[in-house]
Amino acid sequence: MVAEVVNKLDVKNEYFFDLLQRIKQRPGMYLGKCSISRLRAFLNGYEMARAELGLPDTEQQQQLDGFQEWIQERYKITSSHGWDSIILFFSADERDALDNFFKLLEEFLNRDLITEDKEN
Repeated sequence: MVAEVVNKLDVKNEYFFDLLQRIKQRPGMYLGKCSISRLRAFLNGYEMARAELGLPDTEQQQQLDGFQEWIQERYKITSSHGWDSIILFFSADERDALDNFFKLLEEFLNRDLITEDKEN
């Protein structure tokens, strides 16, 4: 039954980063307002929906596996606060934190490229 639903939906496997870009461009449409807390809730719902459909994490989702740890190291935080709470703590407000999330995400995803450039 789940496979039938997935086939009928014609779900693209790798559109996670595209979805994040759409949220970045129009956060109010996807989140209701510019808020890192709402983004976290949205992403939790996204992951839960995929799990409920029996869909594994996409390769793009897996690229974010170290994001929590990277944020903790970047801000020198050893507590168990989530990445959203840490970014919010170091931001002016929810909107600023959402903007900072997208900057940090880009930095995180490009960290290997930056390291390679420094070594050459």
